[in-house]
Amino acid sequence: MSRFFGKQSEDRAIDFLQATGFAIVDRNFYASKLGEIDIVALKGNVLHFIEVKSTQRGFEPIYNITPTKLNRVIKSAQYYLKQKKLKYAWVVDALIIKKDKIELIENITM
Repeated sequence: MSRFFGKQSEDRAIDFLQATGFAIVDRNFYASKLGEIDIVALKGNVLHFIEVKSTQRGFEPIYNITPTKLNRVIKSAQYYLKQKKLKYAWVVDALIIKKDKIELIENITM
């Protein structure tokens, strides 16, 4: 995936999240050697760490969230909370973009 397509997908994700009541807290947070969190958003009293996956082809982008990737996102979220000294309930979500369809899957760690 090109860097331009990735940024464009994250911009679409931000617009979608804001339209559905999320407040964007952070974007592209690099958690040291752990990895990157695409979007951090707040809805109600819950902090959402959102992994954005999109495709220009016919495959399902959700399959790019492997157990290893999910583990890195969880560790990055824990690092984020510690670094920012935040005490929120939190979840990891996936936001899937396929052509004109956007789907938010909340709490993918359950």
